[in-house]
Amino acid sequence: MPVLSVIVPFHNVEKYIGPCLDSITAQTLDDLEVICVDDGSGDEGAAAVEARMAQDPRIKLLSQDNHGVGHARNVGVRHATGTYLAFVDGDDTVPRDAFKRMVSSLETTGSDLACGNVMRLYRNLLIPSWAHRQAFAKPAKRTHITRHPLLVRDRMLWNKVYRRSFWDRLGLSFPERMYEDQPVAMAAHVGAESVDVLARVVYHWRQRDEQNASITQRRLEPANLRDRLLSVTQTAELLARCAPGLKTDFDRDTLDIDMTVAVEAMAAMGEDAEPDLVDLAARYLDGVSREAWLSIPFEHRLMVHLLHRRRLGELSRVYAEARQGRLLPKVGSSGWLRKRWYGRHPAMPGHLSEVSEELGLQARLVSLDWHDGVLHGAGRVAVGRFDVGDLRRARVRTWLRERGTGDTVVLSENDSFPTWEDVEQEDGVRAPEHAFPFRFAFDPEVMSRGQLARHGQWDLHVRVKGGGLRLECRVAGPRWLPPLIPAPRRTSGVWLVPVRSAKGAWGIRVRTAQAVIGDCRVDGGDLLLSGRLTDLGDGEPVLRLRRKSDGEEMYFPVELDGQKFSACVPLAGIDECVGHESWWEVMIDQGRPLRPIVRSRQRTITTVDERRFLIDRSEDGCLLLAER
Repeated sequence: MPVLSVIVPFHNVEKYIGPCLDSITAQTLDDLEVICVDDGSGDEGAAAVEARMAQDPRIKLLSQDNHGVGHARNVGVRHATGTYLAFVDGDDTVPRDAFKRMVSSLETTGSDLACGNVMRLYRNLLIPSWAHRQAFAKPAKRTHITRHPLLVRDRMLWNKVYRRSFWDRLGLSFPERMYEDQPVAMAAHVGAESVDVLARVVYHWRQRDEQNASITQRRLEPANLRDRLLSVTQTAELLARCAPGLKTDFDRDTLDIDMTVAVEAMAAMGEDAEPDLVDLAARYLDGVSREAWLSIPFEHRLMVHLLHRRRLGELSRVYAEARQGRLLPKVGSSGWLRKRWYGRHPAMPGHLSEVSEELGLQARLVSLDWHDGVLHGAGRVAVGRFDVGDLRRARVRTWLRERGTGDTVVLSENDSFPTWEDVEQEDGVRAPEHAFPFRFAFDPEVMSRGQLARHGQWDLHVRVKGGGLRLECRVAGPRWLPPLIPAPRRTSGVWLVPVRSAKGAWGIRVRTAQAVIGDCRVDGGDLLLSGRLTDLGDGEPVLRLRRKSDGEEMYFPVELDGQKFSACVPLAGIDECVGHESWWEVMIDQGRPLRPIVRSRQRTITTVDERRFLIDRSEDGCLLLAER
């Protein structure tokens, strides 16, 4: 009898089932059986399994008509003979030591199940799974979901090893529908006497490229939504019955995730939505506490409320307004000693209107440039996605704060009155914004010698104070939209470099430079660079591109003429984008990396071979190449 039975249901994943099985058979725990269940595949996936069966007798293949992954998993469990159970989806992979770590933990502690951290696998890039990051930040032995409530987010089946005797004692089995893993995973967590939590990554969850290839990608289909809501309702009833202290935590996540999908789908269907679907959503929402309702943003809360009250026509209209950025409820306050803030919308009842914990600033620049040695900027600061007209006026202050020391340089402080303006979004659509305008000026002469000598990073902040409201934030904005990042200025032997982070936050970097790029432009699909080196060094320089997400590097030749240099980067030859965006840092390497400051003011967005590139500056003023 093997120590571990690994059940692998698969359906039309010919492209992935081979790597999946290879990752399982390469495990450091080799006393295992692999039970593959072909759920009526129409491709050559079964042939790929058979090819590996010929090489590894631990692999078995069962076949059935297409009954769904739940049925396939139940079939696999019936044929499993191991002391422990694990489940792997046919398009995912498992790190080499994952099963040994989980089984060893269970052998040591006697717990009923062990679970571990997860990474999303997109092409060849691994990204932390947001759903698992907090719950698995620290290891814990012999804990339980009631003592570690973040595990309420751990609703997937496959990052776990289960003791088979525990599985049978609880009588666990899968519903024969989509989203079948959530109620089973939660029943296991609640029913276990103890659980081992591993901070190490034990599963690679693939994000697939193919159109409509996964259940998640088909989430808006009525049948998909019905199964999702059935699982949500079943899990909610389980928690209300067996672990009521976890219900609010579960509802917070469900309102945020599952009800977001339900709102989008129901808004598209409108009055034509199937009554049983609406009933399922309303049945779940009937049991949600006010505390959970208030945990989601006002805009989303309003739409979920309309769904709950079956006002589908109104939901469709409100959803469209929100998508266009035109749902901007007024915000007002009440109380004296403990002022509370409320969003105002005719469809929202008073007991669900509070937004005190939701209010926050969103500040952006609309212009930034040097004039006569002084950096002048103008921007707008909004109080979230609300109409702040009832505040009438506020005191707006801007300042620079140095990281590490906390030193500040005040730039401006003035009264401001909110105004309406249509603002361009990243998708090119313009949406209304109700915000306070502000202006500031930064004169480098106000910085002391000590401040300049520290070569620090100074972040741009803004504060709004008025009508009992006092909020502050960093000034930021979409990276791919204006304004341009101004060129650096040299003063007192250092460079003052206006910078913008990858997330769009503005600031000033003080630094020196051993290389300066004076000209940076795109010509015929090539990125052309030229500048000057202050130290030629001993090695032959090359241009090095380093991808920030995974450290991948590319190299291009550099031509020297004395201290002058030039280089050419064919943009079509850059490695393909990984994920939504790829960011490449550009350095000159001559045995040691030099990070050249870019003096050119030009900021280019260009398309080469249907690939969209942004040539910009990094947080230290160096060249940054991005692809989206």
